[in-house]
Amino acid sequence: MVAYIDAHLAEPGLGPRSIAAAHFVSARQLHKIFEREGHTVAGWIRARRLAGVCHDLADPGLDCYPIRLLAARRGFTDAPHFNRLFRAEFGCTPGEYRRAAQPG
Repeated sequence: MVAYIDAHLAEPGLGPRSIAAAHFVSARQLHKIFEREGHTVAGWIRARRLAGVCHDLADPGLDCYPIRLLAARRGFTDAPHFNRLFRAEFGCTPGEYRRAAQPG
């Protein structure tokens, strides 16, 4: 399931229903699978998306891309919402993270 989620992170409709349908399980079963691991489905998706953005922000080859585009390619289409989530998770803005993560 993790590979499926990672492959579909950019899709705004990615959620429990689409994941459950792709794996031929009910949404209830899907939630139980994630609960056993100590996660919610939405929390796992959000964490994977944020990890992807962090990876992109640290990539010197992507430093010319606006942060909003890097976030959108990971499924964050609402820039203010993304910025609030990012700050809550990492304690800094995406721009500050980018500057700290890149060499030089």
